[in-house]
Amino acid sequence: MIALNISDYIIIIFFFSITLFIGIYVSKKSGKNSTEYFLSGRTMPWWLLGVSMVATTFSTDTPNFVTDIVRNEGVSANWMWWAFLITGLLTVFVYAKLWRKSDLKTDIEFYELRYGGKPAKFLRAFRALYLGFLFNVFAMAGVTLAAIKIGGIMLGLEPWETILFAGTVTLIFSTLGGFKGVVYTDFILFFTAMTGAIGAAYYLVNIPEVGGIQALLTHENVVDKLSILPDFSNKEALITLLIIPLTVQWWSSWYPGAEPGGGGYIAQRMLAAKNENHAIGATFFFNIMHYALRPWPWILVALASLIVFPDVASIKDAFPNIADDKLGHDLAYSAMLTKLPNGLLGLVLASLIAAYMSTISTHLNWGSSYIVNDFYKQHVKKNASEKELVLIGKISTIILMVFSAIFALYLQNAKQLFDIIIMFGAGTGLIFILRWFWWRINAWSEISAMIVSGFVSIFFSSQLINDIFFGINGFLPNWSKFPLTVLVTTIIWIIVTFLTKPESDQTLIKFYNKTNPGGPSWTYYFKSVCKQKEINYLTSKKWIVPSGILSVLLGCVLIYSILFTTGFWIYGDIKSALITTILIIISIYFLIKVWGNLKSDILKKK
Repeated sequence: MIALNISDYIIIIFFFSITLFIGIYVSKKSGKNSTEYFLSGRTMPWWLLGVSMVATTFSTDTPNFVTDIVRNEGVSANWMWWAFLITGLLTVFVYAKLWRKSDLKTDIEFYELRYGGKPAKFLRAFRALYLGFLFNVFAMAGVTLAAIKIGGIMLGLEPWETILFAGTVTLIFSTLGGFKGVVYTDFILFFTAMTGAIGAAYYLVNIPEVGGIQALLTHENVVDKLSILPDFSNKEALITLLIIPLTVQWWSSWYPGAEPGGGGYIAQRMLAAKNENHAIGATFFFNIMHYALRPWPWILVALASLIVFPDVASIKDAFPNIADDKLGHDLAYSAMLTKLPNGLLGLVLASLIAAYMSTISTHLNWGSSYIVNDFYKQHVKKNASEKELVLIGKISTIILMVFSAIFALYLQNAKQLFDIIIMFGAGTGLIFILRWFWWRINAWSEISAMIVSGFVSIFFSSQLINDIFFGINGFLPNWSKFPLTVLVTTIIWIIVTFLTKPESDQTLIKFYNKTNPGGPSWTYYFKSVCKQKEINYLTSKKWIVPSGILSVLLGCVLIYSILFTTGFWIYGDIKSALITTILIIISIYFLIKVWGNLKSDILKKK
C-alpha cells in the first residue's frame, strides 16, 4: 500500500472533474435521439475516432495481461494478440468502407440487412443479448478485476471500494453523455494513460533495484525473456505463440476490438464516422498505435518486475493483504507501481483510472446500443419513441455496470478471460470475413457456427475429455485444441450452408445495392443464379479486395517493423534497428503507391 500526498490527490481529483464535466456538458445534445446517443449523429472525424479506439483497447487489464505473459513466457508471448494486426488491417483496407456504406446503427443490425426471415431476426436478437449483455459483462468484469487488483495493492482498497469509486464516475458520464461523451473523454483519457505508462516505465527501469536499461537487459532473470520472436528450436512455443496466431487465430476467432471483418465497438466508431474516408483513417491510426507503439512501456515494466519480484511468492510477501485467489504474475505490474514517487504516482494512478474508464464507458455504450436497437426496439416495443429508447439505453447501461462488477469478484486473472473468449469464438471468424463477398452464406451458417463453436469448446474443456485428447498421455498435442475446434466448427457451418437454402433474391439484391462489395462470387450470382435476370446491379470499377490484401501485407510489414524497431532501439541493437527502419521506409513507399491506386475505388468523395 502506498501513501498519496496532496499533489497526487489534486491530479486525481482534477482528472475526475474533467471527465464528469464532459459527460454533463454533452448530455443535453446526446439525449436528443438514439442515433445521437449511440453514434453522435454520424459526424465524427477520423482522428477523434482513432484515438477513441486506442483508448478503449487500453484498459486496466491490458498491462496486467501483458505483464502476466511476459513474466511466464517472455516478450514473444505477445504474438498471441499481435497476430490480430492482420484482421485489423483487413478492416482498414477492405471492410471499413463497407461498414460505413451500410449506414447501420449497430453491426448487429447487419444480420437483417444481409439475411432475411425468422433466422435473421433470431440471430440479431440472440447476438444482441449474447454480445450486448452476457459477453459484454464478461469483458467488463476482466477490466474491473484489474482495477480491483490495482486498488488493492496500491491503495489497500477493498474490491467493493474500487468498484464504487471508479465505477460510479464512469457510469455517470457514460449514462449522461452517451457516445459523444465517451469519445470526447476518450481523447483526454488516452493521453493521460499514455503519459502515465511511459513515465512509469522510464522511472521503474531506473530505480536502484533494477539499475537502468543495461542492467535490466543483462540480468539473469530477464535475458531469456527478451526475444521478440519465439525460440524456433522450441517446437511447442513456436506453434502456440507464432504459427497458430499468424495462420489460424487471426481469421478464425472473434475477439473484441479485433473482430475479423470488423465489428463491435470498432464497427460502432466506423458507423459514427463522417464518411468512408474518415472510417478508414480512424481504423488505420488505431492499428498503428495499438500494435506498434503502445506495448513497450508495459513490456519494460514487466521485465523490470522480474528483478524486483522474481516470483509470485515475493509478491505475496510484499503484499500479504492480497487474497490468495487473486494472486498471480499479473499483480507484478501494480506491485511495481508502488515504487513510484509522489506526483508521478498521482499521474500514473490517474492514467490507470483513465484506462479503466475509457474501456468500461465504451463497453457500456456499445452493449447498451445492442440491447436498445437490436432487441428492445425490434422485439419489445417496435413503436418506441426516441426519448424512450434513450431512457432504455441509460437503464441498460446501469444494469450492465452492476452485473459486470458482481462477476469481477469471481475472476482470478485477465488471461483466463482471453482464453475463454478465443476458444468460444473459434471457427466463427471466417464467416465474418466471407459473408460480404460469398453470396451463398446464410443466417443458418452463422447460427450453426455459433452453436458448434460453443459446444466444441465446452466439450474439449471438460477435464476428462481434455485428459484423453490433450493430456500427458493424450493422442493429440495440447496446442492442437484450438485448431481442432476451428476445423470442426468450420466444416460443420460449411456443410450447413450447402444443406440450407440461400437467402432470397430480394434480400441479396438489397444487400448488394446497399454496400456494393463486388467480387467474382457476386458476379456469378447475378449472371447464373439470380432469378431476376433483368436486375441492373451496381458494379465497382474494380474489385478492391486484391489491392486491399496487398495493402494489408504492406501495412503488416510497416507496423511490425515499427514494433521491432522500437524494441531494437530499446535493446541497443543498432544494426537490427537500422535494418527494420529501412523496411519501414520501403513499406511506406509501396503502401502509398498501392493506396494511391486504390483510394479512388474505395473512397466516397465528400
